[in-house]
Amino acid sequence: MDDVIVDFQSGLDKVDDATKQDYEGHLDDIPGLFGLMKPMPGAIEALHRIAEHYDCYILSTAPWDNPSAWADKVRWVTTHLDDLFYKRLIISHHKELLDGDYLVDDRPKNGANEFRGKWIQFGSPEFPDWAAVENYLCQPHRPNVTMQQ
Repeated sequence: MDDVIVDFQSGLDKVDDATKQDYEGHLDDIPGLFGLMKPMPGAIEALHRIAEHYDCYILSTAPWDNPSAWADKVRWVTTHLDDLFYKRLIISHHKELLDGDYLVDDRPKNGANEFRGKWIQFGSPEFPDWAAVENYLCQPHRPNVTMQQ
């Protein structure tokens, strides 16, 4: 989710400086942070269009030492994408264990680079934004297959 579907910085921008200083070096442990984030530009619309072609799930990692992050991510999905992803959020630190044809993720961490399907590296030169991801996945010749994010 972070920096793929949700804009991590937009959440940090809503946190006071004293809290940021208290959590320096592990900002993702700030309680409530993940509930403050805005969608990445084009993410919501692209996900709706991609879901017309694929069986989609959200696959995300949440900081182990920030239990509110887990709940915040569920709340964020129900607020912004509940029509598409109702009970389709998987939180795991081992993305390589999931089975699917595509994984859209920005970093190789938590098993993304070991995913057995195609890893689409969001933010890379080939896939800099959701328009590029959507264009790649929704090409007319690409068969309908399952996709995880």
